[in-house]
Amino acid sequence: MSGLLQQSHSGRLVVGISGASGAVYGVQLLSALRKSNIETHLVVSQAAYVTIAQELSIRFEDVKKLASLSYNYRDIGAPISSGSFKTMGMIIAPCSVRTMSNIAYGTTGNLISRAADVTLKERRRLVLMVRETPLHLGHLRTMCQLVEMGAVIMPPLPAFYPHPKSIEDIVDHSIGRALDLFDIDLGLVYRWKGVRDERPRR
Repeated sequence: MSGLLQQSHSGRLVVGISGASGAVYGVQLLSALRKSNIETHLVVSQAAYVTIAQELSIRFEDVKKLASLSYNYRDIGAPISSGSFKTMGMIIAPCSVRTMSNIAYGTTGNLISRAADVTLKERRRLVLMVRETPLHLGHLRTMCQLVEMGAVIMPPLPAFYPHPKSIEDIVDHSIGRALDLFDIDLGLVYRWKGVRDERPRR
């Protein structure tokens, strides 16, 4: 584990990074939350080590330093594996289909799926930023099952009304909208102000 426990449970958020493409979502989420008073508890899947190395110019050790505390994905005895450890909930960014399926069917073989299972059983908010396309019927049925269990399925789809200028802008908007689900506003979201009629007047 790394970091120090400082905040009450109302300011704790569990962050999972699975092996799907899009590790940048988890890293920018941690970076944004680091500037807040939210205490982050990070767990990274084995496959995510590979994805981070392939997609980002950042060392895994530096990713861990962005979190208040981090845990080995095999550590099923970590605090976040128990419902008695109170949190606001959990975001998995990105969430692979394998991780999504493990959560849906209660296969809690590692700390990510165990922490997600705990989040659901304690009726806390679980947000899964699922990164897969196209989707077959099995994927869709699994998503439906998770929604019925109380999870929020939130694929990180880009929004273009803010006129993003960079990949960072697109990612920030997506993680900002995910944080909206926990009533956390870090100024990352361009708020819709309605349609402006910019047609030429006659």
